[in-house]
Amino acid sequence: MYMHVTLLRNVLHKHHQHGLSISLRMLHVESEKSAACSPVRQYTIGATAEGGSQQKALEIQAVLPRYEPNQQPVSIVHKMGLQLLRDPWFNKGTSFPKWERERLGVRGLIPPRVTAMELQEHRVMAEFHKGLYLIPPEEIATGGVTSEMARRWQVLQNLQNRNETLFYKLLMDHFEEMAPIVYTPTVGWVCSNYHKLYRRPRGMFFSMKDKGEMAAILQNWPQSDVNAIVVTDGSRILGLGDLGLNGLGIPVGKLDLYCAAAGFNPTKVLPVVIDVGTNNEALRNDPLYVGLNKPRLDGPAYYEILDEFVNAVMGRWPNAVLQFEDFQMKHALTLLERYRDHHLVFNDDIQGTAATALAGLVGALRVLGKPAKDLADQRVICVGAGSAGMGVVRMIAAGMEKQGAMSPEDASSNFWVIDAQGLITQSRPNLPDYVARFARPVGDSTAQEGDKLLDVVRKVKPTILLGLAGAGKLFTEQVLHAMAENCERPIIFPMSNPINKMECTSEEAFRATEGRCVFASGSPQPPAEYNGEMYAVSQANNMYIFPGLALGAFLGQTRIVSDGMLMAASEALPKMIAEDDINKGCVYPRLSVSQMAAHHAGIVAYNPVGLPRCPMRLARSTWLGGLSYQLLLPGYLQT
Repeated sequence: MYMHVTLLRNVLHKHHQHGLSISLRMLHVESEKSAACSPVRQYTIGATAEGGSQQKALEIQAVLPRYEPNQQPVSIVHKMGLQLLRDPWFNKGTSFPKWERERLGVRGLIPPRVTAMELQEHRVMAEFHKGLYLIPPEEIATGGVTSEMARRWQVLQNLQNRNETLFYKLLMDHFEEMAPIVYTPTVGWVCSNYHKLYRRPRGMFFSMKDKGEMAAILQNWPQSDVNAIVVTDGSRILGLGDLGLNGLGIPVGKLDLYCAAAGFNPTKVLPVVIDVGTNNEALRNDPLYVGLNKPRLDGPAYYEILDEFVNAVMGRWPNAVLQFEDFQMKHALTLLERYRDHHLVFNDDIQGTAATALAGLVGALRVLGKPAKDLADQRVICVGAGSAGMGVVRMIAAGMEKQGAMSPEDASSNFWVIDAQGLITQSRPNLPDYVARFARPVGDSTAQEGDKLLDVVRKVKPTILLGLAGAGKLFTEQVLHAMAENCERPIIFPMSNPINKMECTSEEAFRATEGRCVFASGSPQPPAEYNGEMYAVSQANNMYIFPGLALGAFLGQTRIVSDGMLMAASEALPKMIAEDDINKGCVYPRLSVSQMAAHHAGIVAYNPVGLPRCPMRLARSTWLGGLSYQLLLPGYLQT
C-alpha cells in the first residue's frame, strides 16, 4: 500500500493527459510495483492506521470548525519594562495579556486586571464627552475638592509624565500652593476616581496572584537603588474606606512630598499597592476598575502575602525606608509590630499622625501660656478608635508619662475613647489590646459604656477634644457649646481627612465657642471670623513629621524607627513656633516644610535611642546635604 510521492504524481499526470480515469485499484497495482523498486521514504494514502478511509477523513472535516488564519499583525519589539510602557507606539495599557506581561517584563508595572482595548476606549470617550475633572456641585459641597483643584491636578500630572525635573522644580518653589493638589485633600478625590483617571502607570502593582513570585517580579523595577518605599493595601484610604487598588494614589502623593520636602531623589523612590481584593462591591462591579474582582483576603493568607512582599523589597533594598500607609486598624498595628524590629519600617497613620498631634497639643499649651508638663493635667476625649485614633492616644499618653513623670496607668486614666458604639469601657467584650488599655474602668463615675459624645462631654468636662473617626460632622454645635461651657479655652482638633469627613469646620468651632477655642484640623481650613475678628487656624498635617523622620532614618541608617525618634521629632516641632505666631494662636510653626524636614532629620539621626547601623557617623552638615538634591537643569553624561 505504499508508493513514492513523485511516482504517484507522474502516474496521475500521465492518465490525466490521455483523458483517462484512474481507480483506486489501479493505484494499488502501481504502488505495489513502485514499492518493490523504491527504497526511499513512503507515505500512506487512502487509509489510516485505524483502518479508516477517505470517507472517514471527510466526516472528520465536516465536524471541525472552519479554519480562520490569524489576521492580527505581530510586531517585533526591542524594548521591555517601563521603556516599553512609555513608548506610545507599542504601549497597550492594561490590554497586555498575561503571557506578554511575563515575557516583556511589565508584570507588576501595570494593574493586574487584563482589560480589552475597547474598555480603555470607553474610559477616554467618557472624558471626551463629559470631562472627568468637572466635579458635581453636590460633591464639591461635601468633599471640599473643586473642579478647579481637579484641573490643577491634571496639569501637574501631565507635567510629571513628560518632564519630572520641571515638576519637582515647581513643587519645591510653590510647595504651600501645590501640596494640597498633589496630596490631601485632592488625593482623596484622585483615589476615589483612580479607575476613571488611570492613564499611565506609576509605581508597582502586586497582588495575591503573585504569591511565590514577588521577588522575581520586583526585578522588573528598573532602578537598582531605592531609598524610600511607601506601600498600601487600599483598605482604609483617608476617611473614604476600602478603595482597593485605587489606593495607589496615596503612596504616589506621599512620595512626591518626600522628594519636594525632604530632598529624596525622585528616581530612587517607589510607590506600591498590594491588591488583595476589595470589599467595595461598587468598585468590583465597575468595568473600569483595574484591580482584582475578588473579595478582600484576610487571615493568615493575608500575612503570608505581606511577609513575602516585605522580604522581597528588603532583600533587594535592605537600606530603604519602608512606610506603611492607610491599612485598616486590625492589620496596621500588627504589621508595624511584626516588622519594626527587623527593618527600617514605620506607619505614618499610627506614628506620624500621633507625633503630629502630640506636637500640636504642646503647641496649643504654649498658646495658652502653659508649659509642656501641663499636658499631664489634661482631660482628653478622642472620637475614633481606628489606627490613627489609637496611635494618637498612645503617643499623647507617652508624652504625659514623660512630661509629667506619670505611670502608664495614670496617663491612661486621662482619656475617654469613643467609637461608633459610644464610650468604650472595660465591660465591652473582645476589646483589642491596643484599645483595652484606654477603656474606662467598670463603674467609672464619670461615664458609662456606650454613652454618646454629648453626654460624655457634659459629664467629663474635657479640655481637649480630638476627632479621628472619619465620619463627618460629629462635633455638632451642641457638642462644641458644651466644650466651651466647661472650659475657658478648649483645644479642638478635628483631624479626619478629607474635608467632607472632618468633625467640624474652623468657622463652626470658633462660632460655637465664641472665639475662645484653640483650633487645628487635619485638612486645610481658612482663618475663622467671629464678631469681626479673625482667628488663626493651623493644620495638623503629617508633613511636619514624616519627611524629616524618613530622611533622618535613612541617612542615619538607624536600623529601626524607634519610639524615641518619634518623640524627639514631636518635641522639636513646637519649639520652632515663633512668638508672634503663638500670640496669633498658631500651634504649628510657619516655616517651610523643607526647613522642618532638615531640622528633624538631624534630630532623628542623632537620637540616642536609634543608633546608626554604620559605626561611623556622618557630620551634621552631611545630613543637611542630603536635602540639596539638584533638580535645576542637571548636566548629563553619556556612558
